[in-house]
Amino acid sequence: MSAGQAVQAGYKNVYVYLDGEPAWSKAGNPTYAGYGFICQGNNVVIDLRSTNKATESRIPRSVSMPFDTLEEVMDEIPLKAPVVLLSDNEQQSLAALKLFKEEGYKKVSLVEGGYYGWKRLGGKLIKGPVITEVTWKRKMAPGEVSVADFQKALANPAMAVILDVRTNEEVKVGKLKGSQHIPLDQLCSRMDEFLSNIEGLTKKQHIFIHCATGARAEMAYKELVKNGYVNAKFLKAEVSCEQNDCDIDE
Repeated sequence: MSAGQAVQAGYKNVYVYLDGEPAWSKAGNPTYAGYGFICQGNNVVIDLRSTNKATESRIPRSVSMPFDTLEEVMDEIPLKAPVVLLSDNEQQSLAALKLFKEEGYKKVSLVEGGYYGWKRLGGKLIKGPVITEVTWKRKMAPGEVSVADFQKALANPAMAVILDVRTNEEVKVGKLKGSQHIPLDQLCSRMDEFLSNIEGLTKKQHIFIHCATGARAEMAYKELVKNGYVNAKFLKAEVSCEQNDCDIDE
């Protein structure tokens, strides 16, 4: 879908990395958090600079965990929390990213350009006593279905249509039993045609959408709601399949 939008916007040399962000991140490559996610996301923003620097100027809501003591305190961060790392030293940020990955944190991103990149962007900064305690709690986004309800629908197909929007290549490896499949990049052009072939489906039917992590599922959810499928919801969880054997990890 994103590639199609880029082509429509006039870009000529557009390529798609089919394995997506999970494979990119798993390979040890850095990802960067967007401005809105840093400011308002349900995440933990970690300032790796010294406490003195953080006291003078820092991102609102950020938690001070200087890099030199990070290994001693990082277990205070819930393992499933999305983590955003900030430093004024790129190598330090990359080293912290590697450390978090080694400890099993899967949702870790960086502030692009670090502290100075944020400042150049005009990002909000505050000063004063730092925060050192992590108080993160998981919050469901609008339109999100819980893992528990998603699994209930898997066990009881009458509860909702399970829609898989991963690529054809991903589905060849495996898929959830009983799920319907249409790749995200085909969803907009073939939505009504595809959904009309699902027996008994109306625009009021519950539709639970999943991909590999939740990002594409959320995009599909927005498209379905925009087109009148008012009870569509998306799953924000990691789904990995091998044939009909699938794991769902929130």
